[in-house]
Amino acid sequence: MPSTAQFLAFTAASLILIVVPGPSVMFTVSRAIAYGRKRAVLTAWGNALGTFCASALVAVGLGALVQESALAFAVVKYAGAAYLVYLGVKALRDRKGLMEAPEAEAGGRGRALATMAEGFAVGLLNPKSILFFLAILPQFIDAGSGSATAQMLLLGGVFAVLCAACDTVWGVAASAAREALKRPRPRLVLGRAGGTAMIGLGIAAAAGERA
Repeated sequence: MPSTAQFLAFTAASLILIVVPGPSVMFTVSRAIAYGRKRAVLTAWGNALGTFCASALVAVGLGALVQESALAFAVVKYAGAAYLVYLGVKALRDRKGLMEAPEAEAGGRGRALATMAEGFAVGLLNPKSILFFLAILPQFIDAGSGSATAQMLLLGGVFAVLCAACDTVWGVAASAAREALKRPRPRLVLGRAGGTAMIGLGIAAAAGERA
């Protein structure tokens, strides 16, 4: 286990990074605008789970492959970007989903799991998350306090929970605008704006350079 001082320092550093809107916030907000509160919240937690898995890859050493191999980085980057564009196009084509009333947003268990899975894929297929964890996690490891892998998994879990909580707040706030629109036409326009934003986020992710 990291020392208390290291744990608190990591938590503070994570909060500083998380509260500044980034790609995961933009993704959650886009989903909130397109589909509403419940699916935005499910997306946020699915995305956080994918982010935790990215930290787990770093903890077991696989993240170094993405750091060292330009090909591996490009494959993950373009896969993630393509998936974001796919989700945006799917939102634009999903007229029924965009028009649903708030109480019908999450649908059944199958849709809820699918929504979380989509968020998970976006969280996992973000090579910059892996590079971030490679850079930040080792700085807060106490070499004399047991397994470094276990410590990194713990810190990655803390970061993921903080991400989920923050993104949930953003998603709930963004969905308030959608839920305020009772008439179908404005809701459809707003939903399509969310789908377009997801496509734009995917294009931006593909165009981004390796840090």
